[in-house]
Amino acid sequence: EVQLQASGGGLVQAGGSLRLSCAVSGFTFDDYAITWIRQAPGKEREGVSCISSSDGSTYYADSVKGRFTISSDNAKNTVYLQMNSLKPEDTAVYYCALRSTKYYYCSGYSRGPHDYWGQGTQVTVSS
Repeated sequence: EVQLQASGGGLVQAGGSLRLSCAVSGFTFDDYAITWIRQAPGKEREGVSCISSSDGSTYYADSVKGRFTISSDNAKNTVYLQMNSLKPEDTAVYYCALRSTKYYYCSGYSRGPHDYWGQGTQVTVSS
């Protein structure tokens, strides 16, 4: 059974930092991509970032470039999202999700399909 376990969310003041973790288990293939998707109340889903296991390529939404960093620890099967300089508009439920090779890794990750989803972790940034 494939499982993605997201953690690390919380309440932080504007300008603060959080690090989200996504622990992946049960996926037996070496090549895949992990994405971070966020959903705020009343807003459309937004792809925040993506990392490809094949070559380590990373992608970011314009809204988070320069503030968020995605990384992976292959030994721990865990992907991280370091979020700095947080803004109130970053408030959302953050989900990590997995895309297999059939979806061409990070291509179109923001609105495209995913194979598996984690349960989400709430990030709240106060002004």
